[in-house]
Amino acid sequence: MKSLLSILSLLLLSACDGVLWNDPYPSDDAAKSILYTAFTERPKHLDPAQAYSENEYEFLAHIYSPPLQYHYLKRPYELVPLAASEMPSVRYLDKDKRPLPDTAAPQRIVYSVYEVHIKPNMRYQPHPAFVPEYMNLTAADLASIHTLSDFKQVGTRIVTAADYVHQIKRLVHPQLHTPIAGVMGEYIVGLKEYAAALQTASKSAGFLDIERYPLNGVEVVNDTTYRITIHGKYPQFAYWLAMPFFSPMPQEVERFYAQAGMKERNLTLDWWPVGSGPYYLSENDPNRRMVMTKNPYYDSETYPSEGEAGDAPAGYLADAGKPLPLIDQVVFSLEKETIPYWNKFLQGYYDASGISSDSFDQAVQVSVSGEAAVSDEMKVQGITLNTSVATSTMYTGFNWLDPVVGGNSERASKLRRAIAIAVDFEEFISIFANGRGISAQSPIPPGIFGFKEGKDGINAYVYDWVDGAPKRKSIVEAKRLLAEAGYLNGVDAKTKQPLVIHLDTTANGVGNKSRLDWIRKQFDKIGVQLDVRSTDYNRFQDKIRRGDMQMYYYGWNADYPDPENFLFLLHGPQGKVKFSGENASNYSNPEFDRLFEQLKNMDNGPQRQAIIDDALEILRRDSPWLWGYHPKQYVLQHDWLHNIKPNIMANNKLKYWRVDAAQREQLRSEWNRPAYWPLALGFVALSLFGVWMWRVLQRRDEAR
Repeated sequence: MKSLLSILSLLLLSACDGVLWNDPYPSDDAAKSILYTAFTERPKHLDPAQAYSENEYEFLAHIYSPPLQYHYLKRPYELVPLAASEMPSVRYLDKDKRPLPDTAAPQRIVYSVYEVHIKPNMRYQPHPAFVPEYMNLTAADLASIHTLSDFKQVGTRIVTAADYVHQIKRLVHPQLHTPIAGVMGEYIVGLKEYAAALQTASKSAGFLDIERYPLNGVEVVNDTTYRITIHGKYPQFAYWLAMPFFSPMPQEVERFYAQAGMKERNLTLDWWPVGSGPYYLSENDPNRRMVMTKNPYYDSETYPSEGEAGDAPAGYLADAGKPLPLIDQVVFSLEKETIPYWNKFLQGYYDASGISSDSFDQAVQVSVSGEAAVSDEMKVQGITLNTSVATSTMYTGFNWLDPVVGGNSERASKLRRAIAIAVDFEEFISIFANGRGISAQSPIPPGIFGFKEGKDGINAYVYDWVDGAPKRKSIVEAKRLLAEAGYLNGVDAKTKQPLVIHLDTTANGVGNKSRLDWIRKQFDKIGVQLDVRSTDYNRFQDKIRRGDMQMYYYGWNADYPDPENFLFLLHGPQGKVKFSGENASNYSNPEFDRLFEQLKNMDNGPQRQAIIDDALEILRRDSPWLWGYHPKQYVLQHDWLHNIKPNIMANNKLKYWRVDAAQREQLRSEWNRPAYWPLALGFVALSLFGVWMWRVLQRRDEAR
C-alpha cells in the first residue's frame, strides 16, 4: 500500500514539475537543435561503393560529399558543385586523342575528359582511422573495444583528389559488390581491365592494396584536381558524380577496418562510414536508434541564396548564406509499425511524417477538383502539407516476345491499346493510392526534360483532350479496337476460344487481393479474362529473365533526372532475354532505337525535345506498356520545422532544414500535458482505502 501511494505521489510531483510523462527523449535534449525522425529497418550497406537503396542513401547522402549535388530550391533539377569548387570541365577527343570542339557531332567523339577541381581544406569527420597508433592493433588492444566510441582518440585530415580517385578504383574491388560496376565499366576508360587485374591480384593472401595498380582512365593531377576519361560522349555522367559512389575514400580507412578482429566487432565501413559530409554516424544501434551528428570540421557550404520565383515569399530564402548544416543532430528511431509513428508525430515527438492509408482521412481533405489540403484537425496543430510528384513510373509491361500480346503487328498493337484504354488508372489512383498520383502519358515523369504538360503531352491513343483536361477514351472505343484485333467480345476469331491473358506478379496475400480483383474487373469490361499468377520474387525474376510471361507489373525510380534514364528501359539492345538488359518487355522497334541513339547523348534543347516527341509517339502507338501512373509524395510537417521544400532528386535535404526547438518544446508540453485529476482522485481513493484497511486490521487485532 505504501509503495502504491509513493508511486502516485511521484507521478503527481512530476506532473507539477512539467515533466512530460510520455516523452521518449532525454529531458536535457529539449532545447537542442535536433531533428527527430524514424527508420523501419537497418540499412544493409553504408559503404558508398555498395549502397544503392533509398534507406541507405538517407544516411550516406549526408555523411559523404561527392563532387556535385542537386540545387535544393531550383526547378527543373539542376546540378551544382558540392565538394567541387566549380562544375567539372569537359574536353572532347577523337580516336587519336586530338581535341574536338564542343559542338562536335557525338559520333566523332571517342573520349570525354572530365576535370574535377575540389574545394581546398575540406576535412573528414573525427575518426580513429586517422590516428597512426591505431593502425597496428593487437588482440589485446581490441579486448576492450566493442564499438567505435570505445577508441579514446580520434583524428582528421584534409580531403585530397587522390581520395576521390581511390574510391573510383574501389567500384571494381573484387571483395565488394558494386551495383554500378557494369555500367561504369562500359564508360570509364580502363575500368574493365582494372577489374580483371584486381581479380587476379585478390587471389594472393592478405590485404589487397589497390593503389599498387594504376587505372588508365583516372588520374590525379594535384592535391585538388583529378581527371576521369570516359568512352564517347555521355552527358549523363555528370549525374553519377552527384552520387555517393563518387565520394572520397581515404586509403587509411580501408586499412584500419581490415585489421584482424575488426569485422567480428561490426567495425566495418558498412557499419561505420567515414566521410567528409555535414554529418557523421555517431550512434548505430539498428534495434533501437541511429544518430547522425554534425561534422565539426564541415565549413565548405552555405544555404543557397537564390531559388525559384516564389521561394522568397514562401520563406525558403530566410536562411540564405548561413553555414550548413542548420541542425546539429538527427535522431532516427526504429518504428516498424505506422500507427505508433503516426501517434508520436501528432504528439510532437517526430517533426515530419508521411501519411499511411490508415491515417489519410484523418490528415488530408481532398476537394472536388482533386486539390489536397490538411484536415481541420491538422490545421489546429499548425501542421502543413507538402506534395510532389515522384520522378518514378509505375507501369504494367507486355512481353514483346509473346505471340499473343507481343510484336509489332497491327493486331497486337490494337489489342494492347484496347487494354490500355480499359485499365482505368485514374480509378486505381483514387481507390488504392488515396489520389496520390497522376496518370502517366509516357515513361517520362514530370520534372524530367521531355515531359510536356497539357494537350501536347497526352497519349492520344488512350485519351482525348476535353474541357482543358485529358479524358480516357470510352470502353466502346476499346471494344472496337479489340474487335479489329480479332477478339470480338473477347473471343479469338480463329480458335473460337475466350481470350485469356496472364499477369505475373509478386503481389499475394490478403492485402493485395482487392487490387488483383480490381485489375481483373478492368479486363472484364472488354470481355477479356485475366489470369493473375502470383509468385515469390525470385521465381518472378527468373520468369522475367526467360521471357516466360505475357504481362508483368514493374516500377522505375530515376537514378538521375534525364529522359535517357527512362527511355532506355525500352531500348532494343537493352532487351532482358537477349541481352540481359533492363528492357523487361523485350520491346524492339528499329525506328525508336534509332531515335534513342540520337537523343541519349544530346544536350537538352529544342532539337532534343523534337526527337523525344517523335520517340514518344512511336511508344504510344506501339503500347509496349500500360503507362500506369507517377506516384505523389505527401509529407506533413510541424510548424517549428522550416525550409521543407520537396526535392525528389536530392537525398541530402536534411542539412537545409531548421528546427525551432523552443517552439517545439512549448507545443509538446501543451499537447502532452497530463490530466491531474485522475491522479489526484486515485491518490484520495487509495488513501481512503488505506485508512479503511488500517481500521479493519486494528479491529481484528483488538478482537484477538
